[in-house]
Amino acid sequence: MITLHCKLTFENEKDKQTLINLMRKFSSCFKYSYNRLLEGHSRKDLKKDLQKMFNINSRYVDDAIFKAKWLINNCIEREQNPKKVIFGGKRLFQLLKNKHINGKYREKLKQKWQDRRKHCLYSRGDKSKKGNLNTRIEFEKDKIILRINTGERNWIKANIKRTVYRQNDKWTNFIADLIQANQTNQYFPYSVEIRKINNDFYAFINYEEIKTEEPIITKDNGVIGIDINANPFHIAMAFVKKDGNLESIEKISLHNLLNKTKNQREYISWQIAHQITDIAKERNKAIAIENLKDIPKGSKGDGSKKLRKIKQQWIYKGLLDKIKILAKRKRIQVIQVNPAYTSIVGSLKYAPQYSLDKDIAGAFVIGRKALGFKEKLPKNYEKLITDREYLNFAQDRLQEEKQKTQKKLKTENNQYKRKPIEKKLKELNKNLKIIQSLYSEPQTQEAVNQRKEQMRGLYWTSYKLWQVVKVALTIPILGKSISRDLSPLKPILVDGDWDRVVNKSCFKTKEAIEDLKHDLGIVPTSWGRGYDASEIPPAGDSLHLNKAEYKYPSPECMNL
Repeated sequence: MITLHCKLTFENEKDKQTLINLMRKFSSCFKYSYNRLLEGHSRKDLKKDLQKMFNINSRYVDDAIFKAKWLINNCIEREQNPKKVIFGGKRLFQLLKNKHINGKYREKLKQKWQDRRKHCLYSRGDKSKKGNLNTRIEFEKDKIILRINTGERNWIKANIKRTVYRQNDKWTNFIADLIQANQTNQYFPYSVEIRKINNDFYAFINYEEIKTEEPIITKDNGVIGIDINANPFHIAMAFVKKDGNLESIEKISLHNLLNKTKNQREYISWQIAHQITDIAKERNKAIAIENLKDIPKGSKGDGSKKLRKIKQQWIYKGLLDKIKILAKRKRIQVIQVNPAYTSIVGSLKYAPQYSLDKDIAGAFVIGRKALGFKEKLPKNYEKLITDREYLNFAQDRLQEEKQKTQKKLKTENNQYKRKPIEKKLKELNKNLKIIQSLYSEPQTQEAVNQRKEQMRGLYWTSYKLWQVVKVALTIPILGKSISRDLSPLKPILVDGDWDRVVNKSCFKTKEAIEDLKHDLGIVPTSWGRGYDASEIPPAGDSLHLNKAEYKYPSPECMNL
């Protein structure tokens, strides 16, 4: 049995007084039942008389008798005399007998003793009565309440306040079980005992933990890669086949989490977690998520006020924890993967290859990692970062961007607006250092990636391959660190044709650009709208796609 506690609050004073009166009646019924049981009265006889005597329903009476019987049996098992039990606590009673204790301290002890004697309400769980008949936990308007039966088909409602501090707090498991029970109508019993402590009301919940079994839905039939993103605020889902190829994609918006209270976000997160696990169960696929430890939420003056507000309101780890809890209950395998380079690999390799959104591409990489696939660097990217002519171009573009950023920094006087510019300048200096290091001879023969593979003809020792490719492609080709339009990378990925992308000739009109696209036979492609599942090229294989769509024939033409 597991015991959980939570605080109860009331909308008005009348409900609180109603509960106090009910607790007083129940406590009196409990003490009376205890003494009558010691005298030899049967439970059946007591149940008939006590309902009229204390004016509470038969179920409360039965629970009071049950609690009294349990206490007697407990005393007998511990070889104690049941007749010497002191309601309210023997220790407190002994302290109150001491005459030297007086003043406020004595009043405090006396109040505590009286609360233990008089202010208690207990209700046993019942599977056939939706878990509990008299004190039932319900979900109402994005909050959790305790519905308390006060007799004659009257109820009062108390708000449940419970903060989760630990990652493996049993409270999250209990709430998840309740939500699932409400959806499946397969309820489980839980007992509730309400006590008054220091003028506050607390509920103590007892239930038997559901034993989990081994997952029956595993990665043998593929996985669902899940990537949660802040901008745009949504969950990207990639359904990956067992052979590592993309099957389908889906997105779930998270905008309902914005501008909500903490309790409302918790409730909505549980609903989203149920939606994801239900999809996994329906598609018979395991779930793949990132194993993230720390999520930076930004700081004032980082230049991303809107994004920072979203990050401070979402509950990334909390949502992943809920998915894991529900998947465990539904016997779905959850695979956690190393998050390193998932977004970079997805953006540079699979987004241009399948004309995918970069978030979906990141989820695809997460799914492939969960299946055990390694992400090799495409051959054309490998050739690109060994091409001296291209590296000169990339270095020039980075130097040009650095000069623009330095000029912007000089003219900016606002200290908060200077911070993101300084951050960008620091990143550009780091990128230039990486590009310049490709020309230098290595001082040591250290490995360049996590698989400890040396690349012939490359002259660096301290950077990962995907880190180098990101630096060489993003700002020089896309104009920013990671762009949402990754189509300019397709000609490089497919044919290794970077000359066409970085062509220095600019066209002064949009009509000229459209004529160029028409002459080259460039056709926009979109996987989600134009491809059937059978037409999707296998992941990592040679590509046989139409020539890629791109917005501009040269980075210098981006101001047209």
